[in-house]
Amino acid sequence: MTLAVVGHVEWVDFVVAPRLPATGEILQASSAHEAAAGGGAMAAYAMRSLTGACTFFCAVGEDHRAAWTVRGLEAAGLEVRAAVHAGRTQRRTITHLTDDGERTITVLGPPLEPRSEDDLPWDALAPCDGALVVTGDAGAIRAARAARVLVSTPRARAALLEAGVAVDALVGSATDPHETIDDALRSATRPRYVVETEGAQGGRWRAADGRCGRWEATSPPSDPVDAFGCGDAFAAALTAGLASGRSIEEACALGARVGAAVLCERAPAVGDLSRWS
Repeated sequence: MTLAVVGHVEWVDFVVAPRLPATGEILQASSAHEAAAGGGAMAAYAMRSLTGACTFFCAVGEDHRAAWTVRGLEAAGLEVRAAVHAGRTQRRTITHLTDDGERTITVLGPPLEPRSEDDLPWDALAPCDGALVVTGDAGAIRAARAARVLVSTPRARAALLEAGVAVDALVGSATDPHETIDDALRSATRPRYVVETEGAQGGRWRAADGRCGRWEATSPPSDPVDAFGCGDAFAAALTAGLASGRSIEEACALGARVGAAVLCERAPAVGDLSRWS
């Protein structure tokens, strides 16, 4: 099975601390580390871990952190197709990972997303069994539509509205206002399935033919660590499940298992997800 992710990657400084500092407080961190991460990258990491391979279409800047980013993605086993945006510095984030399992993110710099005019092998998406679009422009989404199964997140809302292509599944969050699936998106993308996660309550799906259902959250296989990348991993697993011919019920259950497993890893690690397939 050939799978791809189209989306963004950032250089992330992770700060592990018991809690967020209060205003004016100096708080000692438990530890810190840095790595290539962000929504697109986390989905690609999960896809590769779950299925054994993933091609990641992304964009990076033109500085030393951009070089670190590409090397980090490749070291994780991804087939990286990265466009270099001349004159841009690599987008960074500072992410606090706290004892309550949350992640709190500060973004440094404007978005860096793959664009259709980038010198990337967009035609390589056509033979793919499945593609997940996390972010990208309208042309990138149209290129991804050549895959047999196309899944997208509402993060690419403006581009989805402009692209006007049908998707097999639109996956978002029922609790995160940044990942809301509204009527305009449904109308523009004509999804076979609308999938909305609800965190610890599981989630719900609705098919274009009127069928609907829910899935229950999967219990984490060990102690939860942090929630960074759990939703992205769910979307990656859903894509892989649909691309492999699983039903929507089976694909959502797979996503729930994978999301729960990622919850137990210190970001940006995702662990060995193949055992949950």
